[in-house]
Amino acid sequence: MDNVKSKKNVDIQNIKKKIPKDEVIYDLSELFKVFGDSTRTKILSILSITDLNVSELSEVLNMNMSAISHQLRILRSFKLVKGIKVGKEVKYQLDDNHVIMIMECGLSHINEGNK
Repeated sequence: MDNVKSKKNVDIQNIKKKIPKDEVIYDLSELFKVFGDSTRTKILSILSITDLNVSELSEVLNMNMSAISHQLRILRSFKLVKGIKVGKEVKYQLDDNHVIMIMECGLSHINEGNK
């Protein structure tokens, strides 16, 4: 019974082989949780426009610097943003193009209901 078929002739074993491992699914769900906070999503959106330091992000978002720093720590831990030292300050930027792709796909999905 290697190729067990359901009542609707679906190859159950083939489907099971294609599902990512539990650890990968867990990591993916944790990544999506990061996007569940609107402040973090705003920070990512801002950094998709330009690199900024904590003070500048604080001014754009009208939030205190410690709150911004806290959110940046979370974003860094998920490799969504990185800090680049420029002189005495650290400018934050998106870690790579995957972050832009995730944001664009999410926005596209949200906006398709607005047409």
